[in-house]
Amino acid sequence: MRRAVFLGLWGLAGAAALGGCSSRPELSSEEGWVRLAAVPGRPAAAYFIVHGGAKPVDLIGVSSDVAITSEMHEGGMAMKKVDAVPIPAGGTVAFQPGGRHVMLYDMNPGVKPGRILSLLLTFSDGTRLRQGARVIAAGDPAPQNG
Repeated sequence: MRRAVFLGLWGLAGAAALGGCSSRPELSSEEGWVRLAAVPGRPAAAYFIVHGGAKPVDLIGVSSDVAITSEMHEGGMAMKKVDAVPIPAGGTVAFQPGGRHVMLYDMNPGVKPGRILSLLLTFSDGTRLRQGARVIAAGDPAPQNG
């Protein structure tokens, strides 16, 4: 009898542990913001965080309905354009000043600080995510999220 109870409890504990393992991470994004250019006619820069899902995927594009074109870049002063950014399964990739970012070219001149823009993130598996992004002026400090 004891053995049956022990095995029964062990089975429940194992099922609970496996249940915890089955919660897969979900591809998501957060903390979007856009810094306007200091000089009119220059591109704005967009930043956000991407959390990887159950499988690795590449971020292959970011666009906004208030910019004519956009490009993903890496680096600060010596930045280079990139066509894809790998997002590891369960990992986190930050787009932040001095590192990865999105340049938004030919922004609508009506976009002012305080507005919330919509960014569309497109992934290699066909997934698309909309991310809100708060607009700040060129000289303003980066938003503190948390």
